[in-house]
Parts: sequence; C-alpha cells; structure tokens
Amino acid sequence: MKVVVGLALGALFGYGYHRVVGCSSGSCPITANPWTSTAYGAILGLLITYQ
Repeated sequence: MKVVVGLALGALFGYGYHRVVGCSSGSCPITANPWTSTAYGAILGLLITYQ
C-alpha cells in the first residue's frame, strides 16, 4: 500500500511540476511533455517509498 501511495504522489507531483514550471520553448526533455514529467515523478515516488 505504501508503494502505491508513493507512486501516486510522485505522479501527482510530476504532473504538478509540469503545470507550474513547465517549459515554454518545448526543448526541455522532461517538463515539455506532461506524460514524461508524470512518469518521472511516479518513478521517483516509487524509489523514495520502496525500501
């Protein structure tokens, strides 16, 4: 359960980072695409909670 919550929170923060910071030029590899930033956030959330 802890892993699922970490995954969901990481995805939420990844998407939030895309919405708040974003990338105006479109050349940023992570924040230019909401799917990519959400996936990276989910992976980081998973890595943080998985112990």
